[in-house]
Amino acid sequence: MSYQLTSFDDLAVGQKAFFKKKITQADLSHFIKITGDLNPLHVDDSFAKQTFFGQKIAHGMLSASLFSTLVGMHLPGIGAIYKSQTLNFLRPVFIGDNLCAWFEITGIDPEAEIIEIRSWIENQDKEIVIEGKTVASLLRGFCR
Repeated sequence: MSYQLTSFDDLAVGQKAFFKKKITQADLSHFIKITGDLNPLHVDDSFAKQTFFGQKIAHGMLSASLFSTLVGMHLPGIGAIYKSQTLNFLRPVFIGDNLCAWFEITGIDPEAEIIEIRSWIENQDKEIVIEGKTVASLLRGFCR
Protein backbone atom coordinates (compact mmCIF):
# COMPACT_ATOMS: atom_id res chain seq x y z
CA MET A 1 0.00 0.00 0.00
CA SER A 2 1.28 3.47 -0.84
CA TYR A 3 0.95 6.44 1.53
CA GLN A 4 1.54 10.13 0.94
CA LEU A 5 3.71 11.38 3.79
CA THR A 6 3.11 14.87 5.15
CA SER A 7 6.00 17.31 4.66
CA PHE A 8 6.74 20.56 6.46
CA ASP A 9 5.76 22.36 3.23
CA ASP A 10 2.21 20.95 3.65
CA LEU A 11 1.78 22.73 6.99
CA ALA A 12 1.07 26.33 8.03
CA VAL A 13 0.61 28.20 11.29
CA GLY A 14 -3.13 28.60 11.88
CA GLN A 15 -4.00 25.38 10.04
CA LYS A 16 -6.77 23.45 11.83
CA ALA A 17 -8.21 19.97 11.80
CA PHE A 18 -10.88 18.18 13.82
CA PHE A 19 -12.14 14.66 14.56
CA LYS A 20 -15.59 13.79 15.94
CA LYS A 21 -16.51 10.79 18.08
CA LYS A 22 -19.53 9.78 20.17
CA ILE A 23 -18.46 8.10 23.43
CA THR A 24 -20.35 4.84 23.94
CA GLN A 25 -20.51 2.18 26.63
CA ALA A 26 -18.70 -0.11 24.18
CA ASP A 27 -15.84 2.42 24.04
CA LEU A 28 -15.57 2.33 27.84
CA SER A 29 -15.69 -1.49 27.85
CA HIS A 30 -12.88 -1.71 25.27
CA PHE A 31 -10.79 0.87 27.14
CA ILE A 32 -11.27 -1.03 30.41
CA LYS A 33 -10.27 -4.28 28.73
CA ILE A 34 -7.11 -2.67 27.31
CA THR A 35 -6.04 -0.76 30.43
CA GLY A 36 -7.53 -2.70 33.33
CA ASP A 37 -8.78 0.59 34.84
CA LEU A 38 -11.80 -0.58 36.85
CA ASN A 39 -12.22 2.59 38.91
CA PRO A 40 -15.85 2.41 40.13
CA LEU A 41 -16.42 5.94 38.83
CA HIS A 42 -16.25 4.40 35.34
CA VAL A 43 -17.88 1.00 35.91
CA ASP A 44 -20.35 1.14 38.84
CA ASP A 45 -23.60 3.07 38.38
CA SER A 46 -24.44 3.02 42.09
CA PHE A 47 -21.04 4.32 43.11
CA ALA A 48 -20.97 7.00 40.41
CA LYS A 49 -24.47 8.27 41.34
CA GLN A 50 -23.16 9.10 44.82
CA THR A 51 -20.43 11.37 43.44
CA PHE A 52 -20.80 15.01 42.38
CA PHE A 53 -20.83 13.74 38.76
CA GLY A 54 -24.11 11.91 39.43
CA GLN A 55 -23.36 9.20 36.89
CA LYS A 56 -20.50 7.19 35.38
CA ILE A 57 -17.90 9.19 33.48
CA ALA A 58 -15.58 8.20 30.68
CA HIS A 59 -11.90 7.78 31.44
CA GLY A 60 -10.06 11.04 30.79
CA MET A 61 -7.41 9.23 28.79
CA LEU A 62 -10.08 7.62 26.58
CA SER A 63 -11.26 11.07 25.55
CA ALA A 64 -7.71 12.39 25.23
CA SER A 65 -6.82 9.49 22.92
CA LEU A 66 -8.72 11.29 20.16
CA PHE A 67 -5.62 13.49 19.87
CA SER A 68 -3.71 10.43 18.64
CA THR A 69 -6.10 10.11 15.70
CA LEU A 70 -5.60 13.77 14.84
CA VAL A 71 -1.79 13.51 14.94
CA GLY A 72 -1.52 10.38 12.83
CA MET A 73 -4.38 10.81 10.39
CA HIS A 74 -5.28 14.51 10.07
CA LEU A 75 -2.76 17.09 11.27
CA PRO A 76 0.14 16.73 10.73
CA GLY A 77 -1.10 13.41 9.23
CA ILE A 78 0.55 10.35 7.73
CA GLY A 79 4.17 10.17 8.82
CA ALA A 80 3.68 12.29 11.94
CA ILE A 81 5.54 11.34 15.09
CA TYR A 82 3.95 12.19 18.45
CA LYS A 83 6.61 13.88 20.63
CA SER A 84 4.64 15.13 23.65
CA GLN A 85 1.21 16.08 24.94
CA THR A 86 0.05 18.15 27.90
CA LEU A 87 -3.49 17.65 29.17
CA ASN A 88 -5.80 19.69 31.38
CA PHE A 89 -9.03 17.88 32.21
CA LEU A 90 -11.66 20.60 32.63
CA ARG A 91 -15.04 18.83 32.54
CA PRO A 92 -16.30 15.25 32.72
CA VAL A 93 -17.22 13.27 29.65
CA PHE A 94 -20.32 11.10 29.94
CA ILE A 95 -21.46 8.08 27.96
CA GLY A 96 -23.36 9.43 24.97
CA ASP A 97 -21.39 12.69 24.72
CA ASN A 98 -20.44 13.78 21.22
CA LEU A 99 -16.87 15.00 21.26
CA CYS A 100 -15.00 17.09 18.74
CA ALA A 101 -11.21 17.09 19.08
CA TRP A 102 -9.41 20.06 17.54
CA PHE A 103 -5.84 20.86 16.53
CA GLU A 104 -4.48 24.24 15.49
CA ILE A 105 -0.85 24.64 14.47
CA THR A 106 0.78 27.41 16.51
CA GLY A 107 4.40 26.99 15.47
CA ILE A 108 6.55 25.21 12.90
CA ASP A 109 10.33 24.84 13.05
CA PRO A 110 11.55 22.58 10.21
CA GLU A 111 15.20 22.87 11.31
CA ALA A 112 14.38 21.63 14.82
CA GLU A 113 11.80 19.26 13.26
CA ILE A 114 9.07 20.51 15.62
CA ILE A 115 5.39 21.26 15.05
CA GLU A 116 3.62 22.92 17.99
CA ILE A 117 -0.14 22.47 18.17
CA ARG A 118 -2.89 23.85 20.38
CA SER A 119 -5.16 20.91 21.22
CA TRP A 120 -8.62 20.84 22.76
CA ILE A 121 -11.76 18.73 22.90
CA GLU A 122 -15.29 20.11 23.02
CA ASN A 123 -18.49 18.32 23.97
CA GLN A 124 -21.81 18.68 22.13
CA ASP A 125 -22.49 21.91 24.07
CA LYS A 126 -19.23 23.46 22.78
CA GLU A 127 -17.75 23.25 26.30
CA ILE A 128 -14.04 22.50 26.38
CA VAL A 129 -13.55 19.26 28.31
CA ILE A 130 -9.80 18.84 27.69
CA GLU A 131 -7.14 21.27 26.54
CA GLY A 132 -3.43 21.02 26.06
CA LYS A 133 -0.41 21.39 23.84
CA THR A 134 0.80 18.83 21.35
CA VAL A 135 4.29 18.62 19.91
CA ALA A 136 4.87 16.48 16.83
CA SER A 137 7.48 15.89 14.17
CA LEU A 138 7.61 14.15 10.80
CA LEU A 139 9.36 11.08 9.47
CA ARG A 140 12.57 12.05 7.70
CA GLY A 141 13.26 8.94 5.70
CA PHE A 142 11.25 5.96 4.71
CA CYS A 143 12.51 2.39 4.39
CA ARG A 144 10.72 0.25 1.84
